[in-house]
Amino acid sequence: MTQVFNPQSLYDRDFLLWTEDTVVKLEANDFARLDLVNLIEEINALGKSQRHAMRSLLRRLIEHLLKRRFVPLADCYLGWQKEIRAFRNDLKDILDDSPSLKNFFVEVLSKVSASAIASVKEEYPKVNFSEQWLAELDLESILEGNIWDEE
Repeated sequence: MTQVFNPQSLYDRDFLLWTEDTVVKLEANDFARLDLVNLIEEINALGKSQRHAMRSLLRRLIEHLLKRRFVPLADCYLGWQKEIRAFRNDLKDILDDSPSLKNFFVEVLSKVSASAIASVKEEYPKVNFSEQWLAELDLESILEGNIWDEE
C-alpha cells in the first residue's frame, strides 16, 4: 500500500517565512511562483481588519463622548477625556493611512452609534442620553473639539 505524502504549504507551516518569501517573489517579479490563493486571502483580511479596527475605535470613542457629555461624574471627566483623545488619535492615524475609510466611517456611523448608545444606557440606566445630540454629529465634530461642552 502506497502512502500519499501531503506536505503542508509554507503558509501553513510558518506564516512569517511565507510573508518574507512572498515579498522576495514580488520584488523579483516571480509572479508564477506566488501563492496567489493565500496572498489574495491575506490582502482581503487586511481590508477587513482595518474596517473592524475603525468600527471598534469609533464605538469606544462614541461611548466615551456620551459618558463625558451626559454622565454627571466630574471625577471621571479627565479619564474619559484622555480615552477620547487616544481613540481620536488612533482613528486619525487609520484615516491618514487609508483616507478611503472616511466613506466607511460615514456608512457605519449610525449603526455604531446605536450600539454605543445601547452600551452606555446599560452601564448608566438612570442617565438620559440624547440620541438626537449624537445624530447631529459629523466626522469632523466627532474627531475634534470638546463637544461635551455644547448645550
